[in-house]
Amino acid sequence: MTGTAGPLAGRVAVVTGAARGLGAAVARDLADRGVTVALIGREERGLAEVRDSLPGRAECWEVDVTDEAGMAEAAHDVRERLGPVSVVVANAGLAEGGPFAESDPVTWRRVIEVNLIGSAITARSFVPQLRATRGYYLQIASLASIGAAPLMSAYCASKAGVESFAHSLRAELAHEHVGVGIGYLNWTDTDMIRDADQKPVLRELRAHMPRPARKVYPADQVARHMVRAIERRRAAAYVPAWLRATQLVRAGMPPVVTAFSKRELPRLMRETSFEATGLLGAGGRADSLGRRGPDG
Repeated sequence: MTGTAGPLAGRVAVVTGAARGLGAAVARDLADRGVTVALIGREERGLAEVRDSLPGRAECWEVDVTDEAGMAEAAHDVRERLGPVSVVVANAGLAEGGPFAESDPVTWRRVIEVNLIGSAITARSFVPQLRATRGYYLQIASLASIGAAPLMSAYCASKAGVESFAHSLRAELAHEHVGVGIGYLNWTDTDMIRDADQKPVLRELRAHMPRPARKVYPADQVARHMVRAIERRRAAAYVPAWLRATQLVRAGMPPVVTAFSKRELPRLMRETSFEATGLLGAGGRADSLGRRGPDG
């Protein structure tokens, strides 16, 4: 049921990585609250399917978030076609797993580029409009921003980076009444996570986490929490809520993770071949195809 009386009704929001998963779920929740949504991503067909499923007005732009010129052009087009942007959700992201020393340097770098550099380019492209509307920028981060795990070095490094970037951006824009929030998420039911569970290296990693930390949450549930955070212009949102407590103990997490890894990784490596996974999920495959081209 579409809502039109909430604080976001009539606003324009941008969601990156919107062709599927959490991005698509956030776009649906925003649209249900009367928001006009601009969908940005690599997959034209997927974006169009999401657009056509939304109530109200929505349009899509096929663009790589690491393409500065393309994102600047998209930002201009969004303003011209939909109006000035009040909300930006920097959700586009990639993941890969495996031992760092054996990882493919190109794939490792690409995760950093999309997750961190892509978020910065997204902000650079839309901050002028957020200044004009006194809007809100939501950076999708992760438990990996707080506590790094073995075998996911690129993802953890990029998510720690976006957390620091968002803190810095918040401090810079506070006097201009632009809000900046961080969404700290645990495992969310997307094709990326489902693909990860098919890879021995990441399936074993999640299986050996404490029981609450390995639970997977539905994308629609996570999206609702993120959109409530947008409505309330929160500095941080946590799904599940217990993630907030990890902020209190984050300084003690690295030695605990190291001790666990020192004990468990040798045993796991004897039982399972820990190989690089490549980019995960349909989004990762689309990114690889987009950079190679259809004939690459």
